[in-house]
Amino acid sequence: MPHVLLVDDEAPLRESLTYTLQKEGYQVTTAADGHTAIKQFHKQVPDVIVLDLMLPEVGGMEVCWRIRAFSDVPIIMLTAKDQDVDKIWGLEAGADDYITKPFKTNELLASIKTVLQRRSGEQSS
Repeated sequence: MPHVLLVDDEAPLRESLTYTLQKEGYQVTTAADGHTAIKQFHKQVPDVIVLDLMLPEVGGMEVCWRIRAFSDVPIIMLTAKDQDVDKIWGLEAGADDYITKPFKTNELLASIKTVLQRRSGEQSS
């Protein structure tokens, strides 16, 4: 069962996505801020991270940079920041995909599936 680390400071969104992801067969760990996200990552390395940019304590971009310093785990940014420059910064920081809020759940699920398939293909090569 693939493990998703879901990082977002909006509790209703975390709860809704956790339910949806679990229903789709994913194990989900959540974090409401960047500091907790990094701790959760080290506690149990996920197969994919869904990461909001605007987080309390440690921002999502900083979380991405810190994780990218030692890991290539797929990161999907899920954020309200929808300016082109934000998308470019997110992708250049190491995100594998950048989805803006509001979003379609099926789009996020497709992105998760795609990055996981790509990663499993790389690992079997």
